[in-house]
Amino acid sequence: MKLLVATRSGGKQREARRLLEAAGHAVLFPDECGLIERSEEDQLETGDSFEANARRKAEYFAWLSGLPTVADDSGLEVLSLGGAPGVRSKRWAGATGSAESVDAANNTELLRRLQGAPEARRKARYRCVLALVRWVNTVPEFFEGACSGRILTAPEGVGGFGYDPLFWSDDLGKSFGLASAEEKDAVSHRGRALARLVAALTV
Repeated sequence: MKLLVATRSGGKQREARRLLEAAGHAVLFPDECGLIERSEEDQLETGDSFEANARRKAEYFAWLSGLPTVADDSGLEVLSLGGAPGVRSKRWAGATGSAESVDAANNTELLRRLQGAPEARRKARYRCVLALVRWVNTVPEFFEGACSGRILTAPEGVGGFGYDPLFWSDDLGKSFGLASAEEKDAVSHRGRALARLVAALTV
């Protein structure tokens, strides 16, 4: 199947391409379809849940492209912070600019919020919700993945993106920043959600 993956995040694009193309699907991203970034895209992630944001993005890009479309919304949830940053993970620190500068600001804010916190208060999980719109005006299908861990006191590794260098994976016994792409894909929130999507597409 040819799928439009509705994200402009380089990190998410790399993960989606690896997993979906390995399953035999042709993957396109908005820029490859001639869908230049528009100001209204900023309003697609203002919902109060991952499901709401993923649905809005999938429906929007399916309508623009006419292609089967999958969209992701995902983030980090820290138990002692009441689930924050959650759906605000990308914009938590309010930074603008390059993806790298935004990630750096968000990681600094996370460390500030947890400064001095014992390990018991550093429990966290990553969550991902994918919304699939097979055709325009059809009801979306949802696929969720999650992985548990804790927040480190300092970054470990430079791999991945977002909060990965600070996220110690219970499954891997190391940070996502130290994990190979294949290791992370096997246990990450997005990897698990994409695996469920792939299974649904083969039915």
